[in-house]
Amino acid sequence: MDDDVRNIVLGVMASAVSGGFGWFSRTYLWRRALRRKQAFFGLPTGSDCLFVVNRQMGGTDSSLHRNDAFALLEISTLIKDCGANVQIVTHDAARQGFGERAEFCVGGPVSNTRTTAHLASMLPGVRVDTSTEQGPDRGAIVVGGESYRWEKGVAEHVLLARLTTGQGSRPVFLLSGQTATSNQAAARYLAKQHERLARTYGRSSFCVLLKVVNSDAYGPDVTELVADVTAVARTPAAAAV
Repeated sequence: MDDDVRNIVLGVMASAVSGGFGWFSRTYLWRRALRRKQAFFGLPTGSDCLFVVNRQMGGTDSSLHRNDAFALLEISTLIKDCGANVQIVTHDAARQGFGERAEFCVGGPVSNTRTTAHLASMLPGVRVDTSTEQGPDRGAIVVGGESYRWEKGVAEHVLLARLTTGQGSRPVFLLSGQTATSNQAAARYLAKQHERLARTYGRSSFCVLLKVVNSDAYGPDVTELVADVTAVARTPAAAAV
């Protein structure tokens, strides 16, 4: 074998080894990222999860706002990426506990009775004004002594929480917004920021408050993190004062 042929063979072998190593590295990193994602969402491959949908405020019990449907699509993509299966139920048909399988619950207590139950049992420091009469406090979220009011089309708030009941239990993801637009914004925030949230909180419970800015112009696209309210939200309101 002359030098030219030998160099060609060595070059091909080096390219094959380099390509194989690159493929192995990419596969390893992809699988590691997938495992972390599955752990954060409580969605191992082939597992089942529950998606609890609310009703459209002012609509019939079976109606769903367009933006809440978009939130469903955002979260369904996450579930599909994890290789899990989803069961969609309406808020008034979800008659089961939590912890056995992951759950995504969308909508504030005005439109979702299961949200009401989750707030009472797992976020007792949160109060939401559920009155139907017009007024400045309608829909306001009160947590930690602060009241976050709903200003239609200007400022809309939403609680995004990951809640667990103990070691090994599957999480409940609660997206409790003042409007359907804020629900969708929380779903989009979760989809985009889940890696950062996982680095910050691991598999622990958390609750953050988000604000959707100028939804009349930007829809759910401009969302700000207002505060981490985990501690005060999980403390009964009377004890937090």
